[in-house]
Amino acid sequence: MPPTTPGTGSASASGPALFGSAAGELTVGGVPASLIAERAGGTPLFAYDRKLVVERVAAVREALPAGVKLSYAVKANPMPALLHHMSTLVDGFDVASSGEMLAALDTGVPGARIAFAGPGKTAAELRQAVAAGVLVELESAGELDRVRAAGAALGVRPRVAVRVNPPFAVHGSGMRMGGGPQQFGVDAEQVPELLAEIARDTSGPGAVGFEGFHVFAGSQNLSAESICRAQRETVALVAELAEHAPAPVRYLNLGGGFGIPYSARDVPLDPRPIGENLAELLETTVRRALPQARPVIELGRYLVGEAGVYLTRVVDRKESRGTTYLVVDGGLHHQLAATGNLGRALRRNYPIAVAGHAAGTGGAGRSGEPTETVDVVGCLCTPLDLLGRAVELPRAEPGALIAVFQAGAYGLTASPTAFLGHPAPRELLL
Repeated sequence: MPPTTPGTGSASASGPALFGSAAGELTVGGVPASLIAERAGGTPLFAYDRKLVVERVAAVREALPAGVKLSYAVKANPMPALLHHMSTLVDGFDVASSGEMLAALDTGVPGARIAFAGPGKTAAELRQAVAAGVLVELESAGELDRVRAAGAALGVRPRVAVRVNPPFAVHGSGMRMGGGPQQFGVDAEQVPELLAEIARDTSGPGAVGFEGFHVFAGSQNLSAESICRAQRETVALVAELAEHAPAPVRYLNLGGGFGIPYSARDVPLDPRPIGENLAELLETTVRRALPQARPVIELGRYLVGEAGVYLTRVVDRKESRGTTYLVVDGGLHHQLAATGNLGRALRRNYPIAVAGHAAGTGGAGRSGEPTETVDVVGCLCTPLDLLGRAVELPRAEPGALIAVFQAGAYGLTASPTAFLGHPAPRELLL
């Protein structure tokens, strides 16, 4: 994508370059970081920029062909205010627990626009989903039995789709969720048998309403070609499985997997080739083999990840055998992913900056301003609490605000907030 001016909010800009500044101070939602901290009553805190979310959703909509639905994966960030904001921007929600489901329903989005995926759904959760009219994405034959029981007990015909564990994986994904044995979904070779079981009872008390398939093979992928290849293989697989379906396929969740850059070496994903590939698939395969299908792209991180900043304040500055440490009042109990302890094989620094210096640069400060090499560490009693190693920053004294970017997804709710009993951070949507 063509380069853009930092701070414009364009999807082609990335990370810190998406944010603005006022008098050399980072702003989120147009509000200076120091005022955000005062508004929140102190640090640490997460600040999310609603305008950046709007712009990212618009950019994805522009890239996708007409007729493709856009769904938000609540697991990425379930903050209630953000969910309400997202409910006005996307076509539906994907949830992975009854808690997420209830939060999604609280926005006013009807159950008909919510899909419930994930292994280990309990009988109680399935009753909640069936009662709310939520689409249940089956992860096993046993789950089908529990859904049938819920429908029979409630006198409601459950809506179901089959989540498929495909025989392929998506190369370049940060987390593979397809290919080989998986706790997610039904192995593709077992799906015809499950579809036959669904078709066995179409009108009795155990009947379910089959709607389609969900195939999600990997997440956090920065390669458009890898995502396009996975989508081609997914559509071909679903077209084959549809021959065994008890009803026409109306729901076709192609997953997502769109990644965001977390370090300087990462190249931002261009969604336009993905949209072009989808348009071709719609013309060549979907409309021919699956004429009633409503394709869905499910995104979480890509929609909100770069719109968030974690703000934490320097509490102490110390030297230890040649290393300068900035000790802050936050840490891995709020931002586990930034410390490299959330499934990353190789730890790399997230973009980090002193918030009172020039924003949009990724951290170093104003041109020509002297910098120093520091480790930014949290307040927990573990060497794992490392937010930035050997970071080049302007000199920061106690009281300075540190901004950790790419904090809009898998931040607070993906972190061990109860560890060592520190207070929870605030979240603000600006």
